[in-house]
Amino acid sequence: MFTGIVEELGEIVAVENLGDASRFQVRGPVVTEGARHGDSIAVNGVCLTVVDTGDGRFSADVMAETLNRSSLGALAVGSRVNLERPMALGGRLGGHLVQGHVDGTGTLIERKPSEHWEIVKISLPSGLGRYVVEKGSITVDGISLTVVDAGPDYFTVSLIPTTLALTTLGVKQPGDPVNLEVDVLAKYVERLLAHGGTDARKQAIE
Repeated sequence: MFTGIVEELGEIVAVENLGDASRFQVRGPVVTEGARHGDSIAVNGVCLTVVDTGDGRFSADVMAETLNRSSLGALAVGSRVNLERPMALGGRLGGHLVQGHVDGTGTLIERKPSEHWEIVKISLPSGLGRYVVEKGSITVDGISLTVVDAGPDYFTVSLIPTTLALTTLGVKQPGDPVNLEVDVLAKYVERLLAHGGTDARKQAIE
């Protein structure tokens, strides 16, 4: 489980084609400190399993399913990526509960800079709009953000200087893809209601 608070802006240093998968080698001295084989690290919001580490780098295998359902398939040597280690038990939940399971990819539509922040508009894939609400939480490329405006097929977020300086959203341009993970609590609520959750709650109150 992650929190969507990016620890480090890493870099893809090698990509190996494995046929039905790829092996990424990522430079990230902060997140690799103490990391071992089998540990998890979120790369642009996708939870990956560490294969090996060394010299401030780690390798991770990415299956075809993940490459197809996320923006990781577009990464190349030199690409910058947001990195985060799982939250330690008892640690502070600085963002919101993030699983590292991408629900879909959106596209950055436009950027509107202002004096102290920037408004970014991002498209929503079909079917995800119902989980996104104004002032709710959403994860964009592994970054926990608060929704400013929610439309049927888009949403906007406001980025502070720290986010612009320390994450990939500082350099993403219109047309670039981003990984999206909606708030898992919204999906649980939807499923409970679809399976009679309202009736069960009513009976419990009575």
